[in-house]
Amino acid sequence: MMLDELDKRILQQLQQDAALTNHELAARVHASPPTCLRRVKRLTEQGVIARQVAILAPEKVGAGLTAIVEITLDHQATEYQLAFEKLVAAEAAVQQCYRVSPGPDFVLVIQVADMTAYHALAHRLFAAQANVRNVRSFFSILRSKFETQLPL
Repeated sequence: MMLDELDKRILQQLQQDAALTNHELAARVHASPPTCLRRVKRLTEQGVIARQVAILAPEKVGAGLTAIVEITLDHQATEYQLAFEKLVAAEAAVQQCYRVSPGPDFVLVIQVADMTAYHALAHRLFAAQANVRNVRSFFSILRSKFETQLPL
């Protein structure tokens, strides 16, 4: 899909603050409110805007430990990968799941309260699963950058 300059300006503003009113958005992108409303509706219907969310501060809501985890499965056939993806998708603490190549089969970003919570999650998702061959965990000591905005 081709995005024109107005679409890009709208998307940039919404990536910074999706709580803007339509009138505020229109003023910031130098367009009329009805034009902005139509554009946002079209961008949403076409799936460019996937969803609008509030980004929380993990440490303020009891999820201060970030783990980046590499997972290697014993069997990599599609059905085994899909089964693992379904398992981790059901776990709220798993924020992101990537199937990667080369190297491990998956990389997960996990947000939990503390090491005790991580240990319990690791047991459920990894140790108790017969197809998980290798788990390599990295724990964040400082988050120096976190962005959700995509360059346009």
